[in-house]
Amino acid sequence: MIARKHRWLFVSIVFSTAFWLLGGYVLAGPLHMAFKGAPVAILAWYALEQSTSVTRPIGVIMAFGALGDMLIETDLAIGALAFLCGHFFACWFYVQNRRRLTWADAAAGGAAVVAIPVLVGVVLPGQTSIVAYACGLAAMVGCAWCSRFRRDRVALGALLFAASDVLLFARMGVLSGSPVAGMLIWPLYFGGQVLITLGVVNRAQLLLVGSSTVRGRGLAPTAAAIGRAQ
Repeated sequence: MIARKHRWLFVSIVFSTAFWLLGGYVLAGPLHMAFKGAPVAILAWYALEQSTSVTRPIGVIMAFGALGDMLIETDLAIGALAFLCGHFFACWFYVQNRRRLTWADAAAGGAAVVAIPVLVGVVLPGQTSIVAYACGLAAMVGCAWCSRFRRDRVALGALLFAASDVLLFARMGVLSGSPVAGMLIWPLYFGGQVLITLGVVNRAQLLLVGSSTVRGRGLAPTAAAIGRAQ
């Protein structure tokens, strides 16, 4: 039953592993684009299948990621634009599901927002358009950190996504030709997307289970009970 429930997640991971190991042997063109876009596209389908009406936007966010994966093969700017649309949509989604912040939370989120564009500017100097993209990426990470979703999944996944992009830009600059950086880019990116998806989907399931338990006892779900679930 569990395997059936998560079958599309498993398929996505299989496609991702295959692309990581074999993608370099597929000639550039439509087949390579489809091969690269398939893992996150399948992950988007998994997200849509598992989510509720409240958390369904996570599937759209993953769909933007899959589109970016494919378009970046033809033009870096167009692919980055697709990813940027996904980041902005994710910001809206996370803000709609924000948590009550402490000063420490706000400081940590603000540090990420500042650090990511600065780091991109260091590893790839003189590229203002890429630094502008990094600002959108940083905003997504900051909003993920401030959301009510589990930080060890959603916020961590967003940070892994950012780390992947920083390495990608570093390979265009200070780490040009580095095989280690090249090997890490895809696992960090895809692993981040999986963590984000699971964090949002499992969050929805947790709330549903909590609400059902409370109703089963004949009690209305109180604000305190909802707060503990967060």
